[in-house]
Amino acid sequence: MTGLYAVRVAARLRREVQADVEMVRGHYGEFKVLVDGNTVIDGGAAAFLGVLPSGRKIVAAVRDSLKP
Repeated sequence: MTGLYAVRVAARLRREVQADVEMVRGHYGEFKVLVDGNTVIDGGAAAFLGVLPSGRKIVAAVRDSLKP
């Protein structure tokens, strides 16, 4: 499920933020979103259990990190 969720979030970021998105497979239960090499979302231990940050939270964090 995490992989499918990541695909959906990547598509949402492309659509809503016009971001150039690259998906990289991580370790089992790992869910991170990086912008210019800096982590803006880290699912942490909850991601291992399948509890992932909401799409809204991810989009907001990416937008905030792209502000000058």
